[in-house]
Amino acid sequence: MAKAFKNLVAKMSPQAQKAVRERADAALLALNLQELRQHCTELTQEDVAALLDVTQAYVSKFERRGDMLLSTLYSYIRALGGDLEIRVHVPGQDEVRITQFEHLAKLVELSGEGAKRVTVISHIS
Repeated sequence: MAKAFKNLVAKMSPQAQKAVRERADAALLALNLQELRQHCTELTQEDVAALLDVTQAYVSKFERRGDMLLSTLYSYIRALGGDLEIRVHVPGQDEVRITQFEHLAKLVELSGEGAKRVTVISHIS
């Protein structure tokens, strides 16, 4: 007989429970685009397609794409109600926010739209 996960966690030590929470939190911070849409919004691919004025098939392909234009990614994140911010971590240096694309955010601000914040972090090794 299967046991409820919360019952198994309840039997763990406080340290083990903390480790489980940290792993779950880390997993939520590492989502692909489809998972981002599904976990952070109630939008379907059809909804996003309508917002972007593209087909559902385009959205499906886009969510699986490994390489894309930043402007296209920005439009997709905005359609989800988010805001794209790019930060870079270079070993031995402080985190750096890339500002080259902030004009896109300013154009959206002028339109008066509110947004959640979605951060894309790039690591350079």
